[in-house]
Amino acid sequence: MSNHKNQQKLTAAGLLISLGIIYGDIGTSPLYVFKAIVGSQQITDALILGGVSCIFWTLTLQTTLKYVIITLQADNKGEGGIFSLFSLVRRRAKWLIVPAVVGGCALLADGIITPPISVSAAIEGLQSYYPHLQTVPIVIAIIIMLFIIQQFGTSLVGKAFGPMMFIWFTMLGVLGLSFIVQMPMIIKALNPYYAYHLLSTNPNAFIILGAVFLCTTGAEALYSDLGHCGRKNIQISWIYVKSCLVLNYLGQAVWLLQHNGRVLNLNLLNPFYEIMPGWFLLYGIGIATIATIIASQALISGSFTLIAEAVRLNLWPKVRINYPTVQKGQLYVPSVNWLLCAGCIGVVLLFKHSDHMEAAYGLSITVAMLMTTILVSNFLRRKKLPTYIVTVFLIVYLFIEGSFLAGNLVKFIHGGWFTLSIGFILFSIMWTWHIARQIRNRYVKFVEIGDYFNIIKELSDDETVPKYASQLVYLTSANFSTEIESKIIYSILQKQPKRADVYWLVHVDVVDEPYRKEYEVEFLVPNKLIRIEFKLGFRIEQQINLLFRAVVENMVKKGEVDITSTYKSLNHHKIVGDFRFVVIEKVLSRSHNLSFYESFIMAYYLILRRMSLSEERNFGLDLSFVTVEKVPLIMAAPESVDIHRIN
Repeated sequence: MSNHKNQQKLTAAGLLISLGIIYGDIGTSPLYVFKAIVGSQQITDALILGGVSCIFWTLTLQTTLKYVIITLQADNKGEGGIFSLFSLVRRRAKWLIVPAVVGGCALLADGIITPPISVSAAIEGLQSYYPHLQTVPIVIAIIIMLFIIQQFGTSLVGKAFGPMMFIWFTMLGVLGLSFIVQMPMIIKALNPYYAYHLLSTNPNAFIILGAVFLCTTGAEALYSDLGHCGRKNIQISWIYVKSCLVLNYLGQAVWLLQHNGRVLNLNLLNPFYEIMPGWFLLYGIGIATIATIIASQALISGSFTLIAEAVRLNLWPKVRINYPTVQKGQLYVPSVNWLLCAGCIGVVLLFKHSDHMEAAYGLSITVAMLMTTILVSNFLRRKKLPTYIVTVFLIVYLFIEGSFLAGNLVKFIHGGWFTLSIGFILFSIMWTWHIARQIRNRYVKFVEIGDYFNIIKELSDDETVPKYASQLVYLTSANFSTEIESKIIYSILQKQPKRADVYWLVHVDVVDEPYRKEYEVEFLVPNKLIRIEFKLGFRIEQQINLLFRAVVENMVKKGEVDITSTYKSLNHHKIVGDFRFVVIEKVLSRSHNLSFYESFIMAYYLILRRMSLSEERNFGLDLSFVTVEKVPLIMAAPESVDIHRIN
C-alpha cells in the first residue's frame, strides 16, 4: 500500500518518469500531423491558421479536459486503463463488457501501427541528406531490435527514458519559438474561430479532421499508465508537454505560411524538419528516432499489461506471462510480443512510407476513445454526479469523437481497413473466450457439499481403499462454500475412489481491486475437508502452487492442520505427506442442442483452447504433482432409447 502512496506523490523523479513512459506517442505526433493536414493542398492562411487552431483545441478538449482532468479521476486503487475502468463499473450493467472489449481490442490494434509510423517518420528525415535512401530496411531493423529487447525487461532503458523525453520536448519548444519570433501574429491562431472557419468552409473538412486527430492519439496512454506515475505527476508534467507541443505546431505553421500560395511536395519536405537549422538536422533526426523508439516501447508495455489483465478477467486465452524484472507492473508476454512484431513488420512492408501509414492510423484509436467515453460516463454516474453533468459530458464527447470517427472513416479504403481488421480478429478472440465460458458454466452442475461430509470422512478412514495421496487438492469454481461441482464428487467417490488424509478445495476469486492478495480458510470437516478462498486482484499473478504452499505452511505453524504422513514408518520420522492436485478438464461432447451461433462459438473456443496454456500451467502448478481428469461436459440429457429384447 505504501508503494501505491509513494507513486501518487508529486516528485521530481515522478515527473521525469511520467515524461519517459507516458508521452511518447502524443509527443512524437508533431513529426507527421501538419504534413497530414496540408497533404497536397495549396497553402493558405485559412488552412494553416485553422489547422493550428484545430490542433490546439483538440489537445485542450480531448487530451486536457477529457483525459487529464476527468478520466484520471477514475483510478482503481491507483491503477488506470480501460480494463481497470471496466472493473470499476462492471457491476452497473452486463452490457458494459462490450465497450470494454471493443476498446481493449482497438488499443491493441493501435499498438501494431504506432511503432511503424513513428519510426518511419523519424528515419525519413534522413532523405533530406540522402534523397535515394531506402528507409524500409532501417525501420524494420529498429523494430526487430525493439521487440528482441522486450524479454530482458525495460527497467534499465526506462531510467534513460525520462531525461531523453525531457530533451525531446525542450527541443520541440525551442525550435517552435525560433520561428514564432519571426511572425508573432501566429498566436492569434489559438482563437477557436479559425478552427470553425476551416471546418465549415473547406471541402476537405473531414479529411482534415482525420489528420488533426493524429495530434491526440496518445491520450489513452495517459490513463493506461496512471499506475506507473500517479495522477498528480501526470497532470503537472502535461502542462510542460502541452506547452512544448503547441509551440512546435505554431513554429511549423510559421514556416508553412512563409510558403503561402504554394503546393509543397510533403513527401520530400516535412515542416517538422524544415524548422531545424541545417547544422542541427542530423542531431534532430537522432533525437527524433530515440523519441519514437521510446514511444513504441511505451505502447508495447501497455499491450502486455492489457493482455495480462484480459487473461485474469477471463477475456483472453491463458498465455505465458513472464516477469523479467522485480519492478512492479513490469511484465513480458512472449506470444503477444512476437504477434505485435510480425504485425509491425507487416505494416512497414504493406505501406512502406509514413504518409501511407497515416491513412491506417487513427481509426482504431477513435473507436477506443469512444468506448472510454461510454465507460467514464458510467463511472461518473456511479460517483453520484448530477445526471445533467453526465449527459453533457456524454453528448459533448460523443459529438467530438463521432466527428473524428467520421473524419477517420474516409481513411478506411486507404488503410484504415488494416487496423480495423486486426481489431476485429482480436475482438472475435475476446468475445469467444467470454461467451464460451458462459456456455460452459451453464452446464456445470453444483451439489450441496454438506450431503457428502459423512461419506468423505468414511472414505478417508477406510483402509480397504488404497490411499491415493496424503493431501488431495481440487481447484473448484464454486463461488459458495456450501456448494461443489458434481464432477469433483464424482472424481472423489466414483472415478477410482480417491482416499486421502485431507481433502482441500481451492477457489480463486478475481476481485476488482488491482493488487489485492488475501485468503480465507473454512474447515468444512475438521482435519478432513478444508476450503481455501483466494481473493486476488486482476493484476496479481495467479501462482496457486506458491500461494497454496504459503497458506498451508502458515496453517501448520498455527497448529490448525497436521500434514505429517500417516504411514507408520514415515510418521515416526515426522515426514510430510505428499500433495496431489487434481485438475478437472471439461470436454465438450454431443452439442446438438446448441444453437448454430453457440456451436460456432464452442468450435472456435476449442481451437483457441488448443493454442493456449493448460489450466495446470496457468495456475503455476508443479506438473509432477498434478493429475488431469477429462470429464464430459454433457450438453444434453440422454435420450430414452427404444430397444426390445428377443427371447
